Formats: sequence, structure tokens, C-alpha cells
Amino acid sequence: MLKLIIANLKMMVRNKQALFWSLLFPLIFTVIFGFFFGSGTLSTGTIEVVNNSNSELSTNLVSLLKKQSDIFNIDEQSGIEAAREKIKDGKAGAAVIIPAGFGATGQEAVTELKILTDPGSAQTAAAVQSVVGAFLTQTNYLVTNTKPIYKFTTEVANPSSSGFGYFDFVLIGIIGMAMMNSAVQGLAISISRYREDQILKRITTTPLAGWKFIVAEVIAQLIENVVQIGIIIAVGVNFFHAHVGNIPALLVVSLTAALLFQLVGFFIAAVTKSSDAAEGMATAVTIPMMFLSGVFFPIDSLPKWFYNIVQLLPLSPLLRNMRSISLDGGHIWDNPTQNLIILVWIVGMLLLTIWRFRLSEE
Repeated sequence: MLKLIIANLKMMVRNKQALFWSLLFPLIFTVIFGFFFGSGTLSTGTIEVVNNSNSELSTNLVSLLKKQSDIFNIDEQSGIEAAREKIKDGKAGAAVIIPAGFGATGQEAVTELKILTDPGSAQTAAAVQSVVGAFLTQTNYLVTNTKPIYKFTTEVANPSSSGFGYFDFVLIGIIGMAMMNSAVQGLAISISRYREDQILKRITTTPLAGWKFIVAEVIAQLIENVVQIGIIIAVGVNFFHAHVGNIPALLVVSLTAALLFQLVGFFIAAVTKSSDAAEGMATAVTIPMMFLSGVFFPIDSLPKWFYNIVQLLPLSPLLRNMRSISLDGGHIWDNPTQNLIILVWIVGMLLLTIWRFRLSEE
């Protein structure tokens, strides 16, 4: 059994396609999202500032914008056309144009400034409009010598999740995606190739019990999954300052996801006749789930009718449990509904796999 597991691990390392889906593919997403959202930053882009006024008010506004370094970068320009060109070239998402006389007193006083936006950078435009709007509202109160009557305060709904950012959310999603891709893509294609090469048929003529072959395949895949999780967490934490909590419990749920998707991989191998067909079917299964199950964004933002469907996909409850454990300080059994969905999928796929999968088609 041990020799068979080692042999499977060696074949995984030699299989470049499987290695890509299991290690490099999730790492690419980790690095990309890490550069954009890691290190605790939620930067929405670059803002061009053209300050044609030397008033105290304009100076305070520019100073305030520069302090929002966690939201956007500030680039000062000498003219409006230069700012327009930066937006046109995609080097900036918006521009704040402060005209001459803004903040001055007397007849030359100007009370309106302009914000240039790019339709392709709606998030940047919304951020700068919010900051400038709040600044001008506060200034209006000071000028008119009035105080706001109504106001709001903010509070973190779950104190245990305080300090976590969008990259932390995505990193857990990437771990779930890696478990899914490596199991479905790796097992479905490799088992199909074993059948094409008559390896499965030959096993039935040897003293090796068929269940030992299957168990060795499963264990080898789980060992690879542990390596995957370790690499993704190490890169996210050490290079992009991600926050990952309760790693042991996270590992348990992640490996549960791996086992579920291994069953999916075995079932795909059972119902397809070639490795090419298995690869196509595996892709058709994993790609929609990668974008619809909440890997990159919360599925709660979907339309209600669509949410009611995608929340039942196998990856959706797994990601909810993983994030609850790692980001919210929860426990494995805190979400009985999600656990029930996972259990139904595991039992269902196990029964289907037992029904259809055979080492030999004869």
C-alpha cells in the first residue's frame, strides 16, 4: 500500500497538467489577488489632483485626499488636460479639479469643484466622490455655523472578524477552489487515462485488491492537498500579510472538500469514455462553481432566486464553513444547514460512484 501511494505521488509530480491545476493555478490567483488586495490595502486606483487654488480650503482638501492612501493613490497634475490624458490612458480612475478661487472670499470666490470620472472605474469614482462629498459637507457646516442633527456610527457585526480584509476572504476561496480543481481535474483525467491504457483492467488480473488501488489514489491525492493548502497559506501570510485563523479546523474542512470532489472526479471518470471527454466534463463542472460558489465574492449579493440555487452547489457550503472557521472564529459544527448540504452531496456522490465506477468495463 505504501509503495502504491509513493508511486501515485511520483506520477502526480511528473504529470505537468495535474501539477498545474493542483499547485500553479491556485498560486496564480493567490499572487494576483495578493498584489491587488494584500498587505491590508483596498486601494481602488489612482486619483489625479489639479489644484489651481492656493486657498487654505483647497490645501486642506488635497491633504485629506493624500491621507486616504489605503483607498487610493494621489498624483498631482498641473493642468486639466494632463489629468484627462491619464484617465484616457487608463493610468487613473478619476480626477479632482480644484479651480482658481475655490475657497477664497469676496467676489472672486468659487464654490464648486469638478470631479472627472471614467465609466470603466466606477469603484474609484464612488470612493473619491464619497471622500470629497464628506469634506464639503463638513465645510458647509463650519461656514454656516451649524451642527448636523442626524449622524451614524459604525460597528463591526462580528468582533472576532475585525481586522480581516477582502484578500483574507478570497484566500480561503482559493483554498476551496484548489481542493476542487485538483480532485476533479486530477482524478477524472488520470483515472480515465488509466482505463484507456488498460491499467485498470490489468489490476483486476493481479493479486492487488482493487480497493487498495483506490485507497492509495485517494491518500496520495490528500497528501497533495495538504501540500497545496500549506503553500497557499504560506504565500498569502508571508508575502501578502493575510490573516488565517484556526488552521487545524480549516485543514479538516478543506480535506473534507477534497474527499467530496474526489468522489466527483471518480464519477466523471466512470461516465466518460476517454480522457478528453473527462477533461471536458471536469472543466464544465469546475469553472461554473469557481465563479458561482463564492470563491471571489459573497454569493449573498446575487439575486435571491439565483442565490437559492448556487447555495446548494457543493463548493458553496464548504466555503461558508471554511470562512466561518478561519475568519469568524467559528467551529466545524456551527453551521448545521451547511453541514447537511455537504453530507447529502458526499452520500449522493458516493452512491453514484459505487453504482457506476468499475476498474474493468467488462
